[in-house]
Amino acid sequence: MVTRTELHDGWVLRSESPSKIGEREVPATVPGSVHTDLLAAGLIPDPYLDENEAKLAWIGRTDWRYETTFHYSAAGDTRVELVCDGLDTVARIELNGHEIASTANMHRGYRFDVRAALRDGENTLSVTFTSALAHAEEQERLLGARPHVNAHPYNMIRKMACNFGWDWGPVLVTAGIWRPIAIEEWQAARIAAVRPLTSMDGRAEVHVDVERTGDEPLTVVARIGEHEVRSDLLPGAGGTVLRMELGDVDLWWPRGYGAQTLHPMEVSLSTGDTWRGEVGFRTVELLTNADDDGTEFTFRINGERVFVKGVNWIPDDCFPHRVGAERLRERFGQALDAGVNLLRVWGGGIYESDDFYALADELGLLVWQDFLFACAAYPEEEPLRGEVVAEARDAVNRLAAHPSLIAWNGGNENVWGYHDWGWQEQLGERTWGVGYYTDVLPKIVAELDPGRPYLPSSPYSVSEDLHPNDPAHGCTHIWDVWNDRDYTAYLEYEPRFVAEFGFCGPPAAATVKKAIRDTPPAPYGRRMTAHIKADDGNRKIARRLAEHFQDVRGFDDWHWAAQLNQAHAVSTGIGHFRSLTPKCSGTILWQLNDCWPVTSWAVVDGYGRLKPAWYALRASYADRLLTIRPDAVVAVNDTAREWAGELRVRRVRLDGAEVADVVLPLVVAPRSATTVPVDPAGGLVVASVGEVRAFAFPDGEALPEAAFDATAEAVDGGYRVTVTARSVLKDLTLLADKVAADGVVDRGLISLLPGESAVFAVRTAARFAPELLLAADVLRSANQLV
Repeated sequence: MVTRTELHDGWVLRSESPSKIGEREVPATVPGSVHTDLLAAGLIPDPYLDENEAKLAWIGRTDWRYETTFHYSAAGDTRVELVCDGLDTVARIELNGHEIASTANMHRGYRFDVRAALRDGENTLSVTFTSALAHAEEQERLLGARPHVNAHPYNMIRKMACNFGWDWGPVLVTAGIWRPIAIEEWQAARIAAVRPLTSMDGRAEVHVDVERTGDEPLTVVARIGEHEVRSDLLPGAGGTVLRMELGDVDLWWPRGYGAQTLHPMEVSLSTGDTWRGEVGFRTVELLTNADDDGTEFTFRINGERVFVKGVNWIPDDCFPHRVGAERLRERFGQALDAGVNLLRVWGGGIYESDDFYALADELGLLVWQDFLFACAAYPEEEPLRGEVVAEARDAVNRLAAHPSLIAWNGGNENVWGYHDWGWQEQLGERTWGVGYYTDVLPKIVAELDPGRPYLPSSPYSVSEDLHPNDPAHGCTHIWDVWNDRDYTAYLEYEPRFVAEFGFCGPPAAATVKKAIRDTPPAPYGRRMTAHIKADDGNRKIARRLAEHFQDVRGFDDWHWAAQLNQAHAVSTGIGHFRSLTPKCSGTILWQLNDCWPVTSWAVVDGYGRLKPAWYALRASYADRLLTIRPDAVVAVNDTAREWAGELRVRRVRLDGAEVADVVLPLVVAPRSATTVPVDPAGGLVVASVGEVRAFAFPDGEALPEAAFDATAEAVDGGYRVTVTARSVLKDLTLLADKVAADGVVDRGLISLLPGESAVFAVRTAARFAPELLLAADVLRSANQLV
């Protein structure tokens, strides 16, 4: 039996090198971070507000010491270990003045035998963190500089890369005991890892690793429901594989394809140690077959092809210990409500918490997991190589049980960077990480988790003979759109799978009001600019706005126009890519979430508020979708049932007069798309099949002045706003957070023809005059800008 005692109480924090807090000692929270401890003590301002990020750079240059005392009573012939689930990052651990170990990896756990250093009674435990930034700079000096996309050499240390800044994230170089820390006691043997590998035919291979102190015989028992298998371990054996055959079982499916059946599982050791978890029976394949159009990139779950409707996931907070199960459930709910079926855990962040993957299992959200390499060349020499191996084995062992996890990816844009970003001249003969992606990591996956696909990098064109970001082969990233071109350029692409694409837009108005206090508010004010990290971001937003909006006056108009531009980009890209199914087999939008309040590609901002682009994402990821091309309407059916009905196509002048009205039969097979040719004549096109409809507004024509009747009334839980159009209205949206900071609206980006009505439900705990929701800067439309 393993007895675990968490050491989360009584910690204090002080600086170990000259700092702005002097020799002051402050209470520390474990799990936690230096920044949040100093904030709780009132010693620093909120790093997320105004320009405080830059003012707090000294924290990342300082060494910090955590210390606590705890009581211990010796207990017989027992192994006693200090178990550290997460140390951020360069740590020296001391117990009663004896150095136990030094560590330098945020992404792995550690356990140390501490029996010899323990005392009966009071014990003092300290963890001293050397500046991760100083350590990275020293490693760069020792190993040689290698290219990266940052001001700091994040590629020289195994730490959350975006702590060093990103094109959406601040430079907040953290330190602390960021995951649980505990004393564990055990005798004879303990379960070190359990990796259940299942298939859809009801078979399970349960790989059990055991750590032992002696050679006595051991017995391992695995149970799933009424099924039980046991295995005897010979003296010295470090593990076993238990094979179970359950026969006909209920399968685990992603959302939209079936139930998320999970089977409780228990693995026990004769010493009394027990592992408990849940398993799902399913198979996953990644098809990369050559065809007449290039090379496909299609996920198949339980034999059925799945169109990926994904979003990229970054750490939801710069201080990830603050992201608990409740916050994850909120964020996952926002993803599910938008029709998302996959989260890609991006390689510049972290291996997420156990809660993250368990919730994905429960809700049917597929997970694509990057190994933690992003946009840089990485040394393959020691000490980094050993750390990479250890953390990868740690991650695969921990996550292999989760049916939601369907792919391991070697890293983000590193191979692409080597080919296209001028790295080869900078590197010369120095290593850059390719050995990790093509040798080290695939071997670890093949050994520990052979049932899941592995790809060396994203983007990935399948063959080394092809450019790594060829849209016709494998998965691609599309970034010339936004960086250099308007979102209409998405229509020029016919990709097989898009793993990254997106468009920048500011956060919700209430978020701007709380975090960015320029006086008066200004689109490119000093504090606003401190919260846009995109390269040349202000000018890119201005250029992209000028391509679509002619009547932007003042901050409120700029804010609405920039948000609307982002929403239009999301709709245009996803609608087009989905219309190419099955040639295109998936999209992963950059990005779902933010880690702080910032102008970025996220559809949910850093305080968890929905941006207009979220409503565009939801409409674009609807199970049944209509998209309009100049000469055709494409009906996309991502359900298991045939979609049959009447397709109505109307052409309307912008003054509301109807020019043409055609009704055509429509039949769309399950999981497919059907293209219906239509008259390419100009004007506003409105296509509908029952309640599903789409609008295509003519390019370059001014919209009429918005004319409508609107009422607002208080109801249980919030307010109801009803709008009846007297003119054509485009993208009618209620920005309720401008009235109530907690306001959430059930719909947005609604287009109406004269005489049509829309009802908006506002959920809020605030009470105010309902008429405030009808103000011209709250009830918005594109008509105000074009």
